[in-house]
Amino acid sequence: MSPLRIFRHAVLALGLAAASVPATWAAGFTFTPYPTAHRLPLSEVTFENAQGKHMSLADFKGKVVLLNIWATWCPPCVREMPTLDKLEKLLGGKDFAVVPLSVDKGGIFAVKSFYDDNFISHLPIYVDPTTHVLDTLNILGTPTTILIDKQGKEIARTMGPEDWDQPAVIAQIKRYMAAPASNGGKKGRDAAPQARAVMTHDVRLAATAATPARE
Repeated sequence: MSPLRIFRHAVLALGLAAASVPATWAAGFTFTPYPTAHRLPLSEVTFENAQGKHMSLADFKGKVVLLNIWATWCPPCVREMPTLDKLEKLLGGKDFAVVPLSVDKGGIFAVKSFYDDNFISHLPIYVDPTTHVLDTLNILGTPTTILIDKQGKEIARTMGPEDWDQPAVIAQIKRYMAAPASNGGKKGRDAAPQARAVMTHDVRLAATAATPARE
């Protein structure tokens, strides 16, 4: 068993206890960006959409992406899903997308049933029943959410449920949406540091409300 998988199992008790963490604890969340954006293996993160079409994160390059790794069996994921649905309704379009990537082994059917039962009407269906994304992106537990810029680089990530439709979160995402799609030229070089300067994150919740990813 790999060290990453051992760690996932080691935090099982923490993940189960997190199921009862009040959603209000997430109030005031903001991302803390890395000093420099991290490159992501976009083409290696593959999944299927609701029609069974094979896709990858590279298909979203040019948009700001909020990638949410989740599962229907994960109580913290279930709790935050309506706020992701609202965020997609508010900002989804040519410059931004919520990408809720399920690692349910039940695949498309499991996610569609969950959406129907919980009135999720704005989020698309993306599934990776192989769970390869967990190792590809070093995901320790669900939910894990990664903010990705227009160039396909990871800005920051957080583990645990958050209230994604809160004004502070929306304002942060809009700053990245307003940045140019290309990082060439002085304007492109200055835009990301300016956006990073306004972002802070109370790290107390970063690992207290996530369910270890199942193998």
